[in-house]
Amino acid sequence: MFRIRFAFLYIILALSVISCAKRGSITGGLKDTLPPVMRSSVPKNFSTNFNVQEIRITFDEYVKIKDVNKQLIISPPMKYPPIVSPTNASKYISIKIKDTLQPNTTYSFNFGSSIQDNNEGNPYQQFKYVFSTGDAIDSLSISGFIKDAYSKNVDNFVSVMLYEVNETFTDSIIYKENPRYVTNTLDSLKTFKLENLKEGKYLLVALKDQNNNFKFNPNTDKIAFHKEFVTIPNDTLYEMELFKEILPFKATKPYQASGNKIVIPYVGDGKNATVTLKNNTENLPVKVTKFPKKDSLQVWFNPVKTDSLLLKIDKEKFSKEFTVKIKNQKKDTLSFQASQTSTLHFRDRFTITSSMPLATIDKSKITLVNKDTIAVPFTTEYDDFNQEVKIDFEKQPLETYRITALPGAFIDYMQKANDTLSYRLKTQNISEYGNLRIRLQNVKHYPVIVEITNSKGDLIASEYSEGNDIIDFMALQPNLFTLRVIYDENKNKIWDTGNYLEKRQAEEVVYYPTAIDVRANWDVDQTVNLGN
Repeated sequence: MFRIRFAFLYIILALSVISCAKRGSITGGLKDTLPPVMRSSVPKNFSTNFNVQEIRITFDEYVKIKDVNKQLIISPPMKYPPIVSPTNASKYISIKIKDTLQPNTTYSFNFGSSIQDNNEGNPYQQFKYVFSTGDAIDSLSISGFIKDAYSKNVDNFVSVMLYEVNETFTDSIIYKENPRYVTNTLDSLKTFKLENLKEGKYLLVALKDQNNNFKFNPNTDKIAFHKEFVTIPNDTLYEMELFKEILPFKATKPYQASGNKIVIPYVGDGKNATVTLKNNTENLPVKVTKFPKKDSLQVWFNPVKTDSLLLKIDKEKFSKEFTVKIKNQKKDTLSFQASQTSTLHFRDRFTITSSMPLATIDKSKITLVNKDTIAVPFTTEYDDFNQEVKIDFEKQPLETYRITALPGAFIDYMQKANDTLSYRLKTQNISEYGNLRIRLQNVKHYPVIVEITNSKGDLIASEYSEGNDIIDFMALQPNLFTLRVIYDENKNKIWDTGNYLEKRQAEEVVYYPTAIDVRANWDVDQTVNLGN
């Protein structure tokens, strides 16, 4: 009996344990959110009279190195970057110095967010290892923030640099030599701080350094510079505005693209360049237009039988001759493409792009009628450089328009005429659009360019004011608009970028801080205070 009772009790106990086990599972505890901590380093951090080739830093847990080539900022920069190891998880990292260190210099190794714990990837943010090859650690600093001179968005990974102004200093130093000090905004910060600096006079420069070589390449890099030299120590907060220089015009080797077209790639601004084309001593008539969406010119000519043509291109200080090999290739033909194919918005100009430059437009062979087949008055304008025909007329809401161009309405430079072209366009009700009135306050000086962009950053509308503080943007398609005001210093009605060697900053751009919501059938009246 006792054995039976004991066996029964054992079964009940076992079932109870199993039941308890099914009630939950081990979760492993709370997620680790703490970054690693440095335990020690050899030599010690902030050492002086530093004279070793390897640094060993130990942490309180296993760490891994991520994106160290991009995140590690060494100031002053080293010609030969150090080797940081190991690449696998470890409780220490080793830094092997491959460069010759400068005497009496404070070095800073800022690891950004590259040191992370092995399990959760928590970064040891902005960990710095600092040492001096002299008797003291330099402790001065300057700080500031980065802006873009034109765009509201700011680039990340911007290098901010100081060049020492001494007896060997020249303005060209930023093209040829490494800076004395450098820091980087990395992937999230728009502010900067240069630390461990010594007293002195410096040139302050910021670069969106595409080659990561601490040297300014105008072909690829944006630059910001402080016009006056910076004297350290000081407590000024520096504003650095990045801009992309417009390079001086320069054409590169042309090539034949078709039987009647040569293409010339270029850098800079290609508009108003002069091109002459010769077959031996004979000057050939040419038309020069812009290659769509490319920095290239199209040189159109009547086909000739020859092995080569002599092409000369001139603009400002640039002048060069090229020999272009000519082959028997297929010639371009005349065709047209409309920018609008269904809905024509009230702010739009109906635009047709021709595949070849036009010689004449015969308006008498173009008709424009509404849905009741009543003729609508219109005007035409031809943009020769961009090969665009613009047709303007007064639009009415909820209307249908048909535009017809009979053969001969458009004659290209080779005297070829168009086939019949027909386009059908509709307008919407005026209630589908919104209106925006901008009231400018505290304008420093006129003229100004007032622009609005949509949520994608595309330019939607632009108005030029030489004194009027009320700007109207009518019949806007509903959107969240960004507004900017450009101080047009040279009164050429466009925003002008800066130039480092000319010590010229980009023209000032002021953004309204919040998006302006324009909805259908709304009238928005927005005050913009430029004095804030």
